[in-house]
Amino acid sequence: MSKHETEIIANEKVPTIEMVREFDAAPELVFRAHTDPELYARWIGPRSVTTRITKWDATTGGAWAFANDRDGAEIASFYGSFHEVRPAERIVWTFTYEGVPDGVSLETLTFTELPGGRTRLRTLSVVEDFESRDGILSSGMEVGVNEGYEKLDELLAEA
Repeated sequence: MSKHETEIIANEKVPTIEMVREFDAAPELVFRAHTDPELYARWIGPRSVTTRITKWDATTGGAWAFANDRDGAEIASFYGSFHEVRPAERIVWTFTYEGVPDGVSLETLTFTELPGGRTRLRTLSVVEDFESRDGILSSGMEVGVNEGYEKLDELLAEA
């Protein structure tokens, strides 16, 4: 169990999901874990899967893709593009689950420096409609988010 909670907020007025989480590492390190494909693959998603990066260009205008495997079989894949990459400050990207190719979310990740060399990560995901947003929330995404952030804590502790 992590000492930091992830706050997941669904806005009642607009189809968004906001996630806020603190990390005991500097923004540069948390940012790097989101843009370095080898590091990203080590922490993203639930503990029950492994992640294979299939495309990764973490620059403004670049693209990304990865697949999740369980017991040697691919169970899900995701892709998107990097719209803005501002080192240690902000990432704006699209995020699409291949199983729902019309369900694109636009995500803004903001890395805020906190006292003591810590970081607050805020992710705001905007989706097309409330039905899509509620489907994401009911998919069990919080397990992947929480376990992934716990793995990220462990990775950052190694640094």
